[in-house]
Parts: sequence; C-alpha cells; structure tokens
Amino acid sequence: MPASVDRETLLQALDQELEPGRFQDYCPNGLQVEGCSRITRLVSGVTASHALITAAIELDADLVLVHHGYFWRGEPQPITGMKRQRLQALLQHQINLVAYHLPLDAHPRLGNNAQLGQRLGLIVEGALREDGVGLVGRLPEACGGREFANAIASALGREPLWISGGAHPVRRVAWCTGGAQSMLAAAAALGVDAFISGEISEQTTHEAREMGVHYFAAGHHATERYGPQALGEWCAERFGLEHRFIDIPNPA
Repeated sequence: MPASVDRETLLQALDQELEPGRFQDYCPNGLQVEGCSRITRLVSGVTASHALITAAIELDADLVLVHHGYFWRGEPQPITGMKRQRLQALLQHQINLVAYHLPLDAHPRLGNNAQLGQRLGLIVEGALREDGVGLVGRLPEACGGREFANAIASALGREPLWISGGAHPVRRVAWCTGGAQSMLAAAAALGVDAFISGEISEQTTHEAREMGVHYFAAGHHATERYGPQALGEWCAERFGLEHRFIDIPNPA
C-alpha cells in the first residue's frame, strides 16, 4: 500500500527544494488550487489541461503537479468557459493543483534544463542566466549539425527544426527549454556553437544565421516533459507516494 503525506508537509518540502522565492515569475508557484488535505496518489504532467485533469480523476489522484498551471500574468480574470470547466473538475474531485514554472526550469538536478541535458548527453559547465534558467555545456565529442539534430530527434522522439549557423561542427551548446528563443543572443555572446530551445520565432532564423549559431527548436512540450516527471518521482520517493506521469500529446 502506498503511504500518504499531509499536503502542507509536501508543499513545504517542494518549496524548500525549488526555492520559488528566488524568482520573479509570471504566475504563482506552489499550490494553485486547494483540494484534499492528505496526498496518496500524485499525477504529474507538463500542462494542467482538462485532458490531464480527466486522467487524474480516472486514476483517483489527490494532486496534480505541473510546469504550466493557471493564473498567468495578464490573462483574463473571470472564471468562465474553459477556466471554469478546469477549476470545477479539480474542486469537484478535491484534487490539489501544484505548479512550478521558473523554479522547475532552473533546478540543477530535477529541472527541465538539467533533465534535457542528461537525455542529450550534454556535459554542464554553467548557467545561461544568473537565476539558473538555461544551461551551457558541451558534447563529449564534436559532431555536425545534422548529426546533432538526429541525436535530439532520437532522444525526444520528435524531429527538431534545425537552422544551420554555418559549416562549423557543434561542440559547445547552450540550451533553455520552452519559449526561450529570445535567449539566443545571450547564448551567442558566450561563444557557443549551438542553441537548443523549444520554440522559434520568425526573426530567430535570421538571428541564428547571422550570429553563426546552429539553432534547434525541439518543441516547447517535448523539451519540458522531463522536469515535472522527475519532480513527481522525487515526491514519490521521498514520501512513499504513488506517482504517474501523464504525457498529453502536444505538437507545439
């Protein structure tokens, strides 16, 4: 039988591990929707979509742990339509919603960037930003741009969009999961050969070519699947909880 833990004990442990107070984020980190007070079953996922909530209900979960939660800065405040349906499902089934955004990007072991680096076999040398969001490192051996694109596709199960930065091989790499295409210039200033992110904008193509940096857009969802999963496993191991990661397909 799985163990259970008091919700506040679990939240305190998560806050201590992830240190959300260090970040100026776009959303609240930690408990976003209050449910039952004891946690036995935990579901993790990338985004708190209705599909993920439905899966959590079917699994009789007590808590949903995600990277993308609710109440983003600038979003409409009325509880109507899609937002009402999501919140109603959580509240009706007394499911807690817990979300960590930038703290989960930056964690040196459980974070999205740390986990992506592990899957790509990258050797971490430092952080891309002072708050730890984004990393800089290198490949064990240099390879061509196409070869590295194939390695990313094999690791993530998704073909990345590769913008060639020239004929030079890939040795030093910077990466930041999700919508971090605006960090390309900061990465280029560090002298890297390649930059990996989730998304790409129209101007990113021209910037990568002109800066001479290979750019790999590997998918927002695809690059951020591993942090929530690792954090869920950490909770399960620490408190003896039942945990399941639910991957809701998303091509973006």
